[in-house]
Amino acid sequence: MVVVTREIQRVYDGKWDDLEEINKRCNAMESRLGFPPTKKRYRCLIGGHDTSTIIIEYQWESLAALEAVYEKAFADPEWQALSAELDSIIASQQVELYTPLSP
Repeated sequence: MVVVTREIQRVYDGKWDDLEEINKRCNAMESRLGFPPTKKRYRCLIGGHDTSTIIIEYQWESLAALEAVYEKAFADPEWQALSAELDSIIASQQVELYTPLSP
């Protein structure tokens, strides 16, 4: 079963440049840990969130694949350090899981 994760994050004012710098390191780490290469990032312009909102989406081949990668990530010291850095950039985060409907 294909699963899409959507991370909805609110970025602190004035922290977008810092976020972009961390994202470069995050991409390399995600590749090493086995995250899917389908990562998509969006910044809200108009809608239910303000312009300080970033949406990050990944498409996973299964819940088991998602779980295996996050188990590796949570145990990885480099991932833990990067997550701590993000605490000064990300004000809040919500994670949602979706599965596609048949056409």
